[in-house]
Amino acid sequence: MPLDRLHHALAADLEERGAKGILKGAEDVIVKLLPADGERGPRFLLEGQGDRPFIKMNANGYLGMGHRHDVIEAEEVTSRAFGTGPGAVRFISGTYQHHVDLERDLAAFHHREAGMIFSSAYAAIVGTLVSLISKETAVISDALNHNCIINAIRLARPSVKSVYPHNDMKALDEQLTVARGTCRRVIVVTDGIFSMRGDHAPLDEVATIVRAHDDAFPEGVVLVVDDSHGVGAFGHSGRGTEEYTGATGVDILVATLGKALGVNGGYVVGSQQVVDFLRESAPTYIYSNPITPAEAAAARQALTVLDSDEGLALLEHLRAMTARFEKGLVDLGFETIPGEHPVVPLMVRETARTSALVAHLKANGVLATGLNFPVVPKGDEEIRFQVSAEHTPADIDFVLGVLGAFSDSAA
Repeated sequence: MPLDRLHHALAADLEERGAKGILKGAEDVIVKLLPADGERGPRFLLEGQGDRPFIKMNANGYLGMGHRHDVIEAEEVTSRAFGTGPGAVRFISGTYQHHVDLERDLAAFHHREAGMIFSSAYAAIVGTLVSLISKETAVISDALNHNCIINAIRLARPSVKSVYPHNDMKALDEQLTVARGTCRRVIVVTDGIFSMRGDHAPLDEVATIVRAHDDAFPEGVVLVVDDSHGVGAFGHSGRGTEEYTGATGVDILVATLGKALGVNGGYVVGSQQVVDFLRESAPTYIYSNPITPAEAAAARQALTVLDSDEGLALLEHLRAMTARFEKGLVDLGFETIPGEHPVVPLMVRETARTSALVAHLKANGVLATGLNFPVVPKGDEEIRFQVSAEHTPADIDFVLGVLGAFSDSAA
């Protein structure tokens, strides 16, 4: 058959991935949602697991927006009125009033002049960086930046690429000094929240360093931040790492509608000039359908909730549940990286034990994500837990009880 040789090569690749321990394997398939009931938050039924309920401790829905009746209703009403899809890319006939309204609301929420939505946050960062990076651009990137940033830089092929050690501000300053005279424009790019660890970039310090070097380049130094895990889950009012660190001077902010806001899609906010340029140049915007009008309506409703007293209460509860879980881990003798963000890593630091603990959690109805070498360096093996405002104190205590049972059995 024509594909026999290709199949052989692909099979060898998959086998190699398995040997390295990076093969993801079969995906869990959710077949039913069990709504919150009393002191218990939502549970999920999985294909092949019968009636055993599972609690998600590995989801990005930090505020539970995707299960809110008002968000669901906004999507349903709009879908009935306008259909299930946009039917075209934006510049042809795919722009609906819902898209324009959402872009306006996102810009206002982040105190920016303009915003634009993409099909995903991955598409947003790729479209933004590829469009802004020229042959006369240097890019300086944090070592722990997300895969989307790494791939965007590869696609853009800047004249100079530098990677500074994670959150090392001295190294960032030095690399900006070295870049002088090599290019017309520099882009410094960092995650706001680093999704594997739940720690954050010191954006106030990053912005100060960027501004100190800005005049040394004909087209300046542009600070781009992807805060997809931060917006809606971090900072007093959910405005992310900018708010938490008190940073000013973030030129372009990229984030997602698909995590704390509970819907789908990504977005960019910044100056009107930058957004106008990206609409004309970002390939992942121009040549890809937008999110549906119904998704845009749902995202607007989620943003309205976030930017309200109810949103503040959700964030306060999220912080309380995160602190409860972190304290519980420490009380059980586990190591974690402390912080207010609801990504809570349990540092296991050994591959076999990490795999065993993930299996124990699943066997007891808890879904969590194990990260082993070579996905993370040897010695940094961990389980990434993600807390949600949908979790109750009883939920957190249940998960801690499961972890405690493993700890006792391993003692």
